[in-house]
Amino acid sequence: MAREPQRGDRRDRRAPEAEGPDSDIVEKLVHINRVAATVKGGRRFSFAALMVVGDGKGRVGFGHGKAREVPEAIRKATEEAKKTMIRVPLRESRTLHHDGEGRWGAGKIMMRSAPPGTGVIAGGPMRAVLETLGVQDVVAKSSGSSNPYNMVRATFEALKTQSSPRQIANKRGKKVADMLGRRNDGASAPDALES
Repeated sequence: MAREPQRGDRRDRRAPEAEGPDSDIVEKLVHINRVAATVKGGRRFSFAALMVVGDGKGRVGFGHGKAREVPEAIRKATEEAKKTMIRVPLRESRTLHHDGEGRWGAGKIMMRSAPPGTGVIAGGPMRAVLETLGVQDVVAKSSGSSNPYNMVRATFEALKTQSSPRQIANKRGKKVADMLGRRNDGASAPDALES
């Protein structure tokens, strides 16, 4: 005799999906916007979501989704964010290699690498991007527009300019040890090679 499917069975079938390649990805909702369109019968609401996703190990992406329901808008934004992920080199897997500035529209941001124990000193949308990226020590400041879309895009512009000593050495055809020697912050060349 066949057993009737119960509510718990559905969850068991979904469990293998959660263990896929995206299981280690962190998702953060940055902003949700409700828009009303006035129609004959009243007002029709729709929602726009801004999501940031990252693996906490140097990959991050953002996406924007619109739908009539909030969960659907979040799902669309998350899918877009996963498609547009970029890789950012991190020093010692905790901070940026060098200072960076980004600009998008009227939004301007500045980010600086920081010594261990500083934490993420950044506001709102920038904090979401940096935390999902896996940065643990950074100091950031935004000036100009506080629009979350502009701030996220400006942060991504700043992150795209980040380069590691290894990348610069490859461009110049040198060894990392020849270029670095000794850093001002006390890190020797072998420490920089780890990133």
